[in-house]
Amino acid sequence: MPTHLIIVNPVAGRGAAARVIPRVKEALLGHGLSFDLVTTERPWHAAELARQAAASGYQVVVALGGDGTSNEALNGLMQAQEAGEGDAALGVLCVGTGNDFAYGVGAPLDLGAGCAALARGHTRTIDVGHARGFRYFGNGIGIGFDAVVNVQAARLTRLRGFAVYLAAVLRTLLFYYRAPLTRIELDDRTIEQPTLMISIMNGRRMGGGFLMAPDSAPDDGLFDLCIASKMNQLQMLSFVPRFMRGTQVGQPRITMAHSRRVRVTVKEGTQVVHADGETLCLDAQRLELELLPGRLRVVC
Repeated sequence: MPTHLIIVNPVAGRGAAARVIPRVKEALLGHGLSFDLVTTERPWHAAELARQAAASGYQVVVALGGDGTSNEALNGLMQAQEAGEGDAALGVLCVGTGNDFAYGVGAPLDLGAGCAALARGHTRTIDVGHARGFRYFGNGIGIGFDAVVNVQAARLTRLRGFAVYLAAVLRTLLFYYRAPLTRIELDDRTIEQPTLMISIMNGRRMGGGFLMAPDSAPDDGLFDLCIASKMNQLQMLSFVPRFMRGTQVGQPRITMAHSRRVRVTVKEGTQVVHADGETLCLDAQRLELELLPGRLRVVC
């Protein structure tokens, strides 16, 4: 039986994933890797395929796509774990727009280097986040401004890579400056304030280049939080280059924190939420998040 199952999301990277299949097959065969390859046909199909693969005895399940594909595969593997159906590792071959999960866990962003990493088979064990009632996630949850940016980025079909998210940030700045009163309960304290954005990170960046938690590590047992309070549009614009460099830490209106459990309650209205770059909900009022230490092996 082959050791690896490659799950391809053919629409990832604006269709790039489908185009690179011959190249990936050639590279993996050249490394002597035994594998099967399947393509997804609908949303959440990668999760189903990953769970079935773990239960069938594959040693590594590889997501060929972007952060959304990786998130689905991660969820399938976690479901298999919870059901006692298998304990496969997760591999990533990057052709997506952001590739933030791979960046955070130290997996190669280059496709050829990713194939070589699969052949080497080195793994690290990472923590996994869980949004109760929703899904597992590997990189992070965004609430408020950055989740709206994610919605806008999905509409920019003519751009690629980091340019998609940078354009989406600038577009969002034109109309979004809501900062509803929000209660954020952490392990050791509670923060209640008008809040523009909450990034709850296991990885380091979002949007392909915004370092929301520059010092985060995916295996330290804690979320890294970046919380932005109410700002005007000029102040928001001034923070864009800071987030690109990770130098927002220590600045006024930015609070950094660590916690294993997080409870967020929006006390005025609702907020948009994304998980690993995939919109989770458009009208959240309450979220409960927990970090599960040392739950998944990732090829890097």
